[in-house]
Amino acid sequence: MPREKGRKAIATNRRARHDYTILDTYEAGIVLQGTEVKSLREGKATIGDGFATISDGEVWLHNVHIPEYDLGTWTNHEPRRVRKLLLHRQEIQRLIGKTKQSGLTLIPLSLYFKDGYAKVELALAQGRKTHDKRQAIAERESKRETEKMIGRRMKGVD
Repeated sequence: MPREKGRKAIATNRRARHDYTILDTYEAGIVLQGTEVKSLREGKATIGDGFATISDGEVWLHNVHIPEYDLGTWTNHEPRRVRKLLLHRQEIQRLIGKTKQSGLTLIPLSLYFKDGYAKVELALAQGRKTHDKRQAIAERESKRETEKMIGRRMKGVD
């Protein structure tokens, strides 16, 4: 059987871009058990509350919920277990240096299959305050309005 090609999204964290300012993104592999992979292939996962930590030179993913596989037996996995992430040593060292700064955290943006392997897109992010969120919404709406006006002018509709 040929291996899958391309990227198949499983779960995305849509609130992340609203609650955080994304500074940098990384792609990491995930160490999974067999029933976790089968559950992910069914498209079941929740990463909204997820975050990553670095301890002893390894990156760990917390609070990501992968439900138990329906057809699993006693070998089924625990839904909210801590999972190890696979990154290059240089990337981990860079992340250690950046997360030492105050206010920076690692959050998962999306969970997907890439060429048959489960991957997670991690973001190095800084939390936003409420007034920053309002300002970002106002900027986005004003940009949308100006593009709308430009589009009308190009079509000749006033």
